[in-house]
Amino acid sequence: MALSRREFLQMMIAASAVGIWTPKNSAAANGMIRAPGVINAGLPGDVYDIPKFGNVSLLHFTDCHAQLAPTYYREPDIHIGIGKLMKNELPHLVGKHLLERFNIPKRSNHAYALSFLDFPELAARYGKTGGFAHLATLVKRLRAERPGALLLDGGDTWQGSATALWTNAQDMVDAALLLGVDVMTGHWEFTYGVERLNEILNNDFKDKIDFVAQNVVDLEFEDAVFNDAVIREINNTQVAIIGQAFPYTPIANPRHFVENWQFGIQEERLQRCVDKVRGNGAKVVVLLSHNGMDIDLKLANRVRGIDAIMGGHTHDAVPTAIEVSNATGTTLVINSGTSGKFLSVLDLDVRNGHIKGYKYHLVPVFSNLLKPDAQMAAHIEKVRSPYEKQLNEVLAVNEDILYRRGTFTGTFDQIIVDALMQTQDTQLAFSPGFRWGTTILPGSPITVEDLMSQTAITYPAVRRTEMTGAQIKEALEDIADNRFNPDPYMQQGGDMVRIGGLNYTIDPNMPKGKRITDMELNGKAINAGKRYVVSAWAGMDKDQNGKPIWDVVSEYLRNRKVVKSVNLNTPRLKNIADNKGVADHFQANARA
Repeated sequence: MALSRREFLQMMIAASAVGIWTPKNSAAANGMIRAPGVINAGLPGDVYDIPKFGNVSLLHFTDCHAQLAPTYYREPDIHIGIGKLMKNELPHLVGKHLLERFNIPKRSNHAYALSFLDFPELAARYGKTGGFAHLATLVKRLRAERPGALLLDGGDTWQGSATALWTNAQDMVDAALLLGVDVMTGHWEFTYGVERLNEILNNDFKDKIDFVAQNVVDLEFEDAVFNDAVIREINNTQVAIIGQAFPYTPIANPRHFVENWQFGIQEERLQRCVDKVRGNGAKVVVLLSHNGMDIDLKLANRVRGIDAIMGGHTHDAVPTAIEVSNATGTTLVINSGTSGKFLSVLDLDVRNGHIKGYKYHLVPVFSNLLKPDAQMAAHIEKVRSPYEKQLNEVLAVNEDILYRRGTFTGTFDQIIVDALMQTQDTQLAFSPGFRWGTTILPGSPITVEDLMSQTAITYPAVRRTEMTGAQIKEALEDIADNRFNPDPYMQQGGDMVRIGGLNYTIDPNMPKGKRITDMELNGKAINAGKRYVVSAWAGMDKDQNGKPIWDVVSEYLRNRKVVKSVNLNTPRLKNIADNKGVADHFQANARA
């Protein structure tokens, strides 16, 4: 049963997080005091009444993955952190562990926004989140209250929907311009190719949106491909925004899209950039990052002079700014979730060239509490109208909850690998550990739009091949090391590959080459020398000759007609009993 607006408003008081920040001496941060902050300062009567603080304001969203309309997005029930820096620390807390850390009431609106707990029921109560028309309303209101505020886009904006793919990203480019984005960096944007990227930056964005990425360098001449940074003035204060594009783009995505560019984590180059903007008068330095939060936390400890890292990539919705000490001061590390669910608001009190205090809010975008902006709504209707019939085609009826996000698998991922095995007649199937993709509630149709939100990429071809048992083991070990390496700088992509047909045990705490054991197919041990037939999609080859994945899954769903339940092929987990990145229902599947 849905809540009334009054009941909903009464539940909007969020947990508060109060502390003192006393950094070491730093040109920008000396003497800064952290002001009392809350996840969302709204009170009953006006949930978006967020009191202004200080004189410099930054608004940040990231990883919306081209979701122009409001959606559902279920947060993970397993998000394992490994090692001293990550285990049982933010962002690796799920469900009750996250709610307890921030004293967030169970079944409240913020519990709904930040966790997987009771998701179908709470989604019915609180409704969809995000949507650019609703986000635009919130941005305009906050900017009116905070003159000069900058809007920062952390990337992964142009990819993730049917209309973004079919319009070659134009729908999202125009939406960003309407939203008033000031500065942007990127990741999936690069998968449209250099020619399309440059066309947008040199035409649509010219003199309107600054695209910054100090870590992208031409391989031949070692020249910067993009501007490293931009300095903007906010209320007589010089604010530098430095860009950090996803450092592993040529590894996580096909190299041929950016074949002449080098990415990476380049600490020395970044330090020079920070020093340069400081020398050019910047009193506030912000890194607009698409590293992923674990990388940002390490980077904040090693690079001096950055006041805040406003980050993305790992889709972590973290309701506080994490304070990281380094050699000369303290850096705030912020992550703003995904799918347009949240807008971060960072208010700074800057006086006499120093930051004296800050206040941070992670603000949920509840679509039923924000009136859609008329101009943005008209844009969305215009870009969707030519495709409306195709988007709304029903492929099957869903009686489960279909989601993607999780360290090892998700129910929609399971549909994809099941579809691959059945339609391609293979023993095993692999699907990438992507984090984007909307959630479909029980009792809802599964439409073409829903499917495309899980699969819309520029390299979608399905392939069928053979692999030996030894090759499968080696591949799983490589991917596991990518996800569970205790050094954040060695984590180069998404979550663990999703697998159909194969059962295995994993101990995330073990070193590379020793995490994967007990591999089985249909109850029989995988033979290292035997060849197995495997299907997969999203390959790295330039030639994409197979069927697109959405055609394969559409065929499977049309034949199935009703998705009554999805049997998740989750690996057996080992030595994770005390890990707060694992929900209780996974512990029964764990081994000591």
